[in-house]
Amino acid sequence: MDNKYFISQSTSLTILVVISLLFAFIGLYHSKKYKGLNNYLTANRNIGLFSLTTSLTSSALGAWILFGPASAATWGGLGAIIGYSLGTAFPMFFLIFLGKKIREEFPNGFSLIEFMRKKFGKSLFKLILLMTIFYMFIFLCAEVTAIAVLINYISGTKLWLTALIVLLSTLVYTLYGGLKASIFTDNIQMIVIGILIFFSIIYINYITGSQFSFNLIKEKNPHLLSSSYVPNYTAGLTFFIAVAATNLFHQGNWQRIYAAKNFKTLKKSLIISFFLIVPIVFFMGFTGMVAFSIDPTIRPDLGFFSLLLKDQSSFISLVVIILGLSLTISTVDTLINAISSLIIVDGKATLNFNRKINYLNFSKYIIIILSVISFIVASKGFDILYLFLLADLLCCAFVLTVVYSFYNKKITEKTAYSSIIIGLVGGFLMFPTPDFSKSLLVGIIIPKELFAPFVSQSLLFLSFVVATFLPFFIFTTKKN
Repeated sequence: MDNKYFISQSTSLTILVVISLLFAFIGLYHSKKYKGLNNYLTANRNIGLFSLTTSLTSSALGAWILFGPASAATWGGLGAIIGYSLGTAFPMFFLIFLGKKIREEFPNGFSLIEFMRKKFGKSLFKLILLMTIFYMFIFLCAEVTAIAVLINYISGTKLWLTALIVLLSTLVYTLYGGLKASIFTDNIQMIVIGILIFFSIIYINYITGSQFSFNLIKEKNPHLLSSSYVPNYTAGLTFFIAVAATNLFHQGNWQRIYAAKNFKTLKKSLIISFFLIVPIVFFMGFTGMVAFSIDPTIRPDLGFFSLLLKDQSSFISLVVIILGLSLTISTVDTLINAISSLIIVDGKATLNFNRKINYLNFSKYIIIILSVISFIVASKGFDILYLFLLADLLCCAFVLTVVYSFYNKKITEKTAYSSIIIGLVGGFLMFPTPDFSKSLLVGIIIPKELFAPFVSQSLLFLSFVVATFLPFFIFTTKKN
């Protein structure tokens, strides 16, 4: 074993293969008795409280929680953690109301996109469908990259090898069993995730002692907790808006809304999921602030690992790998089935093939192509945070128009379409360049010096605010 790694490649590969194959076997075995398109798309609309809750929670989480919140906390402070936590969980609360409405109006539906297709014309419907698939594809790339980077960090295992094993094993059971297989494996994965996160909390408290507290942060980095620290607010609002907006377009959530056996079960599941997600994401962010306060030279996204792997224990390294795999596979199978379901349900209205085509098989071919691209991205170890933020921006420009259309029957396709485009243009003008130093409007078209310091220092925040709320201003003031 190379001294710079925590465990050997052979050990990590063994765990990787065993865990991946175990979930694949469980998914395949469970799916044998649940076949048919209804099970593939909506699990026969008969999922109970426990299964729905664990599936909603595990699908909302992912390997990103091991990196993102900790990283954001090192510069965005307490506000970033709160925004991240509430942004991830808020759609669960919001879907109680929106879920009830869509189940009542479209009891035999499959997706949010389906509602948009029936309400508006094909132009807007295709735009929303394309945006939704693009967002979930970026999410897929992010998850596979995250687990590949994690296992490489712990054992030096090649990125492509981890990506290949995770994608192949997940594709095998998800493309065979669909949503039914995804929900069943989510149950087991969420139990594993819950146990290992609880163990991590206890272990980190044990090895860090009194350091794992707000007192250390207040002593070393008081600005991260200060009410006068502006990024506490801008970062918090940025992550809340971005994460909440994207999760509302997550087809995996809409599948589970239709999969619930009744609205009472759905409501309870969403409420429980909300209160499970908030403390988990908050804890992950808090580890980032503590780690940064102990050692300001650490990589921001490795805050959680720097605490948990402080003693370089092989056993703890295995715990991290199993936790990471459970988080990743539970999210990846949700994304695979969600994208596949959109192609099946909305593909015919979008593609208009002249000849008859089996859209279930066609969706599987598309998923395999997207998985190959995800494999290439993960193998290269690209930093896709910037692209992820771009996908978030797209969702922000759509979210209020789509939600408003549920409650305002008078809004026309023309008004909705123009409001979204204006929101996208406004957001893109403010969206920062990869080095976050300037944007198209601030620094390229117009010199930065002509803007207030707050503007040039808060480009990401302002781009999300503009993209989200400009469409609302347009369609509420324009006569339909």
